[in-house]
Amino acid sequence: MSKLIKKSRLTGQPPETLLYEGKAKSEQVRITIIDYDEKDFTEQEARSVEECIPFRNKQSVTWINVDGVHRIDVLEKLTACYLIHHLVLEDILNINQRPKVEDFGEYVYIASKMLTLDAAKDDIAEEQVSMILGKNFLISFQEEKQGDVFDGIRQRIRSGKGRIRKMGPDYLAYALLDAMVDSYFVLLERLGEKIEALEETLVLNPEPAVLQAINKLKRDLIFLRKSVWPLREVVHGLTQMESGLLSENAAVYYRDIYDHVIQVVDTIEAFRDTVSGMLDIYLSSLSHRLNEVMKVLTIIATIFMPLTFIAGIYGMNFNTHASGVNMPELNWRFGYFFALGIMATTACVMIVNFKRKKWF
Repeated sequence: MSKLIKKSRLTGQPPETLLYEGKAKSEQVRITIIDYDEKDFTEQEARSVEECIPFRNKQSVTWINVDGVHRIDVLEKLTACYLIHHLVLEDILNINQRPKVEDFGEYVYIASKMLTLDAAKDDIAEEQVSMILGKNFLISFQEEKQGDVFDGIRQRIRSGKGRIRKMGPDYLAYALLDAMVDSYFVLLERLGEKIEALEETLVLNPEPAVLQAINKLKRDLIFLRKSVWPLREVVHGLTQMESGLLSENAAVYYRDIYDHVIQVVDTIEAFRDTVSGMLDIYLSSLSHRLNEVMKVLTIIATIFMPLTFIAGIYGMNFNTHASGVNMPELNWRFGYFFALGIMATTACVMIVNFKRKKWF
């Protein structure tokens, strides 16, 4: 799970200050270009920003994907080529940007979160995906992490299957958002399996390790909610946006994404309630175990109280007196066994009485 990055370096800086706050994995920025229409399709990897310029005024749909946002000079050239405002570039570099959508007239800026499960670290991996939707182009920016969830979309474009080659860039933006939302369902399925396994462990053996797992799940769900909840506003804004860049046909698909996002949010809320209930069960289990231990100790102490009283009576050693013997049992041949018998009988009577009352 990504941590909140401090923005102290931006304090006091003027607007449009460009500063990348993340950690780059390599010095290079990978730019891929996919240009298509219903009949033709081309795909290439650009070695420089200049190779993107010929696609600016083409009538076909151009998808430019940028892996790596740490090279500010490269991003400045690309956004300048498509006349993108510097404030948008500042949002692209801010990898902790809250999901949002803004209409700039000639283009629409969309910021969202791509969430996947890092199997090696057993943690949630977050990556910001920024998209600039234009009349005949879509530019997407990723942080250059391992892979993305867009391979299925690329394959559909290459093969020409479905309606993606027949639609415009607004449908491509829908497809990218839909792929990210679908990945949320995969993530929630894995979290659901963890919650079920943890519930079984909680019932059988509520150890301190279970409490740590519950707290980790709570943090993961809070993180998911923080990343997914604003996406509702983004998709709803796209469905209500009066822009020539979004066709009426595409609005139907965006409403479908909105339904999926609502479902994801509801599932997250249900998981949060379940995990909170698990925490209550854990605390109740600990209290129950403590009560069982205290009950056993109390029963033992209760049984030994009269036995201690009897032992105390015969331990006073008032053996003889001038007028005679005060405690005849002390000089009696079977006095010792008589005292033990009284103790054993008392203990047995108390145990039988406790069992009748179902105290143990």
